[in-house]
Amino acid sequence: MFGLELSFIWAGIIAFAVLVYVVLDGFDLGIGILFPLTKDESERSVMMNSVSPVWDGNETWLVLGGGGLFAVFPLAYSVVMPALYMPIILMLLGLVFRGVAFEYRWRTERWKPLWDMAFFGGSLTAALCQGIALGALVQGIEIEGRAYAGGWWDWLTPFSILCGVSVAVGYAMLGATWLNLKLEGRIQRHMRSLAWPAAIGTVICMVLVSIWTPFLDNVYFARWFAWPTAGFSVIVPVLLAAVVAGLFFGLRRQQEMRPFLCAQALFVLGFIGIGISFYPHIVPPSLTIVDAAAPDSSLWFALVGTLVLVPMILAYTGYAYWVFRGKIDPSEGYH
Repeated sequence: MFGLELSFIWAGIIAFAVLVYVVLDGFDLGIGILFPLTKDESERSVMMNSVSPVWDGNETWLVLGGGGLFAVFPLAYSVVMPALYMPIILMLLGLVFRGVAFEYRWRTERWKPLWDMAFFGGSLTAALCQGIALGALVQGIEIEGRAYAGGWWDWLTPFSILCGVSVAVGYAMLGATWLNLKLEGRIQRHMRSLAWPAAIGTVICMVLVSIWTPFLDNVYFARWFAWPTAGFSVIVPVLLAAVVAGLFFGLRRQQEMRPFLCAQALFVLGFIGIGISFYPHIVPPSLTIVDAAAPDSSLWFALVGTLVLVPMILAYTGYAYWVFRGKIDPSEGYH
């Protein structure tokens, strides 16, 4: 029984790492997605300055989530990777191009438009592929004999594409609300105006995904609509409605903090909804958390180090955001 509890502890740690990555790196990627909608170079520069002190640290959580999956759920890792090779590789390439562009665009004038396009393309590719990979996982991965048994293109379906678009539009909303929080003047008004269509698009996408998901699997349908779990599941849509109201109210009143927090809450509630659908599986529809876990000795060994590292990562992440709190000075550049 204790071994079973340990595997669920680790599932919670990995879920937490993925959620923190989405919360922190989502608006970061969203800034890149918004790049083509800027008016001039000064807007693009100040947008990048708003995340320049923290953008690379945000991706620590992606490494923790992926590394943790490999270490403590090796069976799940061995199934998920062959099923999602293409979107995961494209996501990593997008993050690489985006990271290189982030540094190089400040070192050149002649090639700056090229690096701006690389920053946009890398951000959009990473966001789309994250959503597509999530959609492919939600719709289920075919497993036979503890190994992936599906085809090379099983990840590419209308549902996974919808999830990819949803994540990209949602990240754009996060980026716009972050810039509304961090900037002032003309660019703040511009980003606030972009937050409206991004927020409306995100809500529409979430509604479509939420309606579609229960019909992908009978287990999902029963989880959301059968009693007694339906009594708990109804809480998430109610909270979503309240958060959406707060988001649009904040944008209408030209507030700064509320729209950003409500945009983040949309992703948190969406993540909780996915968890309700998945539990107790780690790879739907047949691989459970307990079945995929490594031996207890491995779980204990990894847990000791994680209990030391995670508070350290949280501490330096929080410190970085605290030090660079407040509005961005357009006269200060990134070096």
